[in-house]
Amino acid sequence: MTNLKFGPASGSPAGVQVGMVLGTQDVTPVSFWFAVLPGASVQLDDLVAVETRKPDGSAVNFYGIVDHVRTRHEGVTFDSDVQDVAAGLLPASVSYAARVLVTRVQPENFIPPQPGDAVRHARGHDLRMALSADKMGDKAFPGGLLADGQVLPINYRFVNGENGGHINISGISGVATKTSYALFLLHSIFRSGVMGVGAAAGRALIFNVKGEDLLFLDQRNREVTAREAEAQAQKGLPDHRYALMELPVEAFRDVQFLAPPRPGHSGAAIVPHVEQRAAGVTPFLYSLREFCVRRMLPYVFVDRDASVNLGFVIGSIEERLYRMAQGADTPYLTVDDWQPDTEQVLDEDMRFDEMGSVRIGTFAQLVAYLEYKLLDANDGEGDRKWVGKQSPATLQAFIRRLRGVQKHLTPLVRGDVSAEQAARFRPDPLKAGVQTTVVDIHTLSATAQMFIVGVLLRDLFEYKERVGRQDTVFVVLDELNKYAPRDGDSPIKDVLLDIAERGRSLGIILIGAQQTASEVERRIVSNAAIRVVGRLDLAEAERPEYRFLPQSFRARAGILQPGTMLVSQPDVPNPVLVNYPFPAWATRKDEVDDLGGREVEDVGEDWLR
Repeated sequence: MTNLKFGPASGSPAGVQVGMVLGTQDVTPVSFWFAVLPGASVQLDDLVAVETRKPDGSAVNFYGIVDHVRTRHEGVTFDSDVQDVAAGLLPASVSYAARVLVTRVQPENFIPPQPGDAVRHARGHDLRMALSADKMGDKAFPGGLLADGQVLPINYRFVNGENGGHINISGISGVATKTSYALFLLHSIFRSGVMGVGAAAGRALIFNVKGEDLLFLDQRNREVTAREAEAQAQKGLPDHRYALMELPVEAFRDVQFLAPPRPGHSGAAIVPHVEQRAAGVTPFLYSLREFCVRRMLPYVFVDRDASVNLGFVIGSIEERLYRMAQGADTPYLTVDDWQPDTEQVLDEDMRFDEMGSVRIGTFAQLVAYLEYKLLDANDGEGDRKWVGKQSPATLQAFIRRLRGVQKHLTPLVRGDVSAEQAARFRPDPLKAGVQTTVVDIHTLSATAQMFIVGVLLRDLFEYKERVGRQDTVFVVLDELNKYAPRDGDSPIKDVLLDIAERGRSLGIILIGAQQTASEVERRIVSNAAIRVVGRLDLAEAERPEYRFLPQSFRARAGILQPGTMLVSQPDVPNPVLVNYPFPAWATRKDEVDDLGGREVEDVGEDWLR
């Protein structure tokens, strides 16, 4: 891999003049207008280049993006004159002009271009300079196609943590196709060769929060060939979009699918809670002892209104459970200071070991035991070793919250399984031989979803703190506004903040998405080096979080179509509009290519040469 390959894709050949810098508008080193020549066509998002000469004869080159185009009649006074001009009764000429936002000046002599300087489409070398591709070297991967069909390079150094990290995507749900673009970026990173020898070490952890669409990523999409041929014809491209970016048209490789177990009674068969996919999905759960030893209790309390006293109780009980779970390796817990009655255990069968100790085998039984220790022991005063000096109201609030999530966590936290089942169904996103892990949580309640996301990300972060940057892991998480809201605190939000602020140094890259960035914790959004915007509500587009978009781009964000994104990266001071191809992987069961199987149309990995 060496330099990016840019060549003419459509429109004017490289170097063809399309206009001249206007002298009737102010010309500055950062923006200017130019008149479009007769017969030429200029549209929004075109990249252009201008060369001007200093008094000593040395050249200064300006590169920029068209953010405004307009036409109007010259030589007439009134708006109604258009009728006479159209009828040939009044002479007038049409002025066709465009405004350019400068993205780069080379060399950095910030003088203005001169009126009359030739404006040409940026292609080949000019395009590389306009997008600072010359600074990226072999660390660039395709982020989609520009309006004229040329490839947009994204600097991988601002993704993998070398110079910056993380990607944030905003847009209206169902229209902005945030998850689709996130998956395309993953496919591009994994298959473009940008990871070099480390490509096999790259991992992805994807949380599926809506439907079962992501349970078919390992299957080729039966519609991709027809859809790409249609797009090629509509856009006038010389080839389909995957070929232009030299990416293989294939599904994701080495994928494992994890889903919560189907709710059932104690001892029932453990099967994944999915409907559309019959095979290839593994159920996941945690043992009751693992819940205690790995200190998962705080992730059960995801409400943002917990008091300081309640937080102290949670920490105290977490430590008690950790100590209680030591000294054995069974999935269940045993206690010898509790003689429950039927009402306390909610009519569940209790089991006793040979010493007469009670086996706690379900999450409901654990809650009943905690209720006994905090509220019922000692004739309603609670066990002083557990209660301390906390008020009964705080302890009741603790139990009340546990009761509220009990039914949601009972299928996920179990002690009624064998040790072999506990090990087999323990979720492992870094499993050997697996590149992409999809964790399906859409069937879970909001509380259970947050519990799973928090625990998995906490475990991943702690693992990366031990091993360091090896095996870069990309975490794809939608609905960031739910997991890391702007207001309030929670353990899950703390984990996401750690990933946003320190994760890039450990090799954890967050590809986060949300409908409204204004509702997400500021530090998470601001730490993303790559910012992407799909269609936005126009009121949302005016929020401070989108100030990186020029005003003209904010207005356009309200009319963007699915498959079109505005991409901002540090190397390019202004955002660039791109479109990306139809998914090569199935996103629904009816899209699976049953005839073609998983055959791959490989168009090569030398797009960087």
